Amino acid sequence: MTDVARYQQKSKTLSALSIAGVALTLGLAGCSNSETTEATADGSATTEGQNIELLNVSYDVARDFYKDYNPLFVEHYKAENPDSNILIKQSHGGSSKQALSVANGLQADVATMNQGSDIELLEKKGLVESDWESKFPDNAVPFTSTIVFLVRKDNPKNIKDWEDLTKDGVEIVMANPKVTGNGRYAFLGAYGYGLHAFNKDETKAKGYVKDMLKNVKVYENGGRAATTTFVQRGIGDVLVTFENEANLAATDFGAGQVDIVYPKYSIKSESPVAVVKTVTDKKGTTDAAKAYLDYLWSEPAQQLAANLYLRPSVKSVLDKNGDKLPPVETFRPNDAFGTWDEIMSTYFSDGGVFDQLAINAPQ
Repeated sequence: MTDVARYQQKSKTLSALSIAGVALTLGLAGCSNSETTEATADGSATTEGQNIELLNVSYDVARDFYKDYNPLFVEHYKAENPDSNILIKQSHGGSSKQALSVANGLQADVATMNQGSDIELLEKKGLVESDWESKFPDNAVPFTSTIVFLVRKDNPKNIKDWEDLTKDGVEIVMANPKVTGNGRYAFLGAYGYGLHAFNKDETKAKGYVKDMLKNVKVYENGGRAATTTFVQRGIGDVLVTFENEANLAATDFGAGQVDIVYPKYSIKSESPVAVVKTVTDKKGTTDAAKAYLDYLWSEPAQQLAANLYLRPSVKSVLDKNGDKLPPVETFRPNDAFGTWDEIMSTYFSDGGVFDQLAINAPQ
């Protein structure tokens, strides 16, 4: 089965799989959309003979990547450690909700998030080492993405760039910036565009963002939920989401129904990873957890990322996939808005800039 076919199957049965995932991983109560991925070296399912078990707590739209990455890693790990069996479990939901679950006691071996502040939260709790960014290449970011627009077939509302999202009659679907990295990147992408378009004039940038947010029809609780609302439920004229999510929807269960629009200037989203050392030291899984994350920079894993429209951090692999990942002028949120602590406090705290600008802001 192809990557996109698997995505279709997953998306079409999301509710059922969420229920099944919780049933398979009763120990993960309280974490949304939990799933178990059990694999051996040949990729077959197994429930016996496992002497190493890892839990990867990750963000919503990464489920497709890690579902396919896990068998790759298991095969690699078995080749290096023929006497060991390894079981990988996954849990997916809104990135910040997932980080809070780990901070509140969910026994994750690794955290693979889409926002630096989510790993920083675990660092502040003493769960992740203070130098976590130096433990892996590229500041512990194996791949990146950017924010694009998914529109209805043939783009009937003629949406070409950020400014078109403020048009009368345009209905936007996006993830909730209060609880999801997907939504935060969408909001910051719009704000960064405003600063770029209006020569860093904060008042004009805020005016643009306020006008855009007036058109938001639905704030969903995760990136995948927003995609489902837009594509399957047919709500809205444009979905503001990650490039990889938009591409997978456009090439699979939304094929022939939607098109992708690349803005000229957008935000660069980074997906940092870290070993949750307090958990792995207690379980004796630190070496396996580090190996699991190390392998993200291998050529097979980087190519898998590209296949799923994530932008590999290894330049040689990114360059090979320029046909599906076109160059985009992007900015880093930290360069435009400060540290993640500053971003979260200024823009996404209760009463912050998002709440000030959004009409009927979700709580």
